[in-house]
Amino acid sequence: MALIGAIVLSFFLPWPLNLVVLVGGVSLEVGEVIWGLRLARRWRPKSGPETMVGKTAEVVVPCRPNGQVRVNGELWGARCEVGADRGEAVRITSLNELSLGVEPLHPAREHDSRA
Repeated sequence: MALIGAIVLSFFLPWPLNLVVLVGGVSLEVGEVIWGLRLARRWRPKSGPETMVGKTAEVVVPCRPNGQVRVNGELWGARCEVGADRGEAVRITSLNELSLGVEPLHPAREHDSRA
């Protein structure tokens, strides 16, 4: 962007200044590209189903041990060894092909069993 501005500005300036403006614009453009490349190397790509591990999901079909959960608006098959009821929040612990391993966020509550 700096280079385009320098080129346009050089048309309106006299001889020695237009060369200085062009050199300055090229320098700024090179600096911007180098800065952008260094910044891009720091960021890791975040894509694929592996990025779901650690996220939370909502149980749609009770997991006893197999069921379904909703993650980011998508339905996934899930397996929860402890068990989780519909509407509970669970954490994704693993990914096995197209099935997610999940565990409840909160420990199971003890139900009062009065006979």
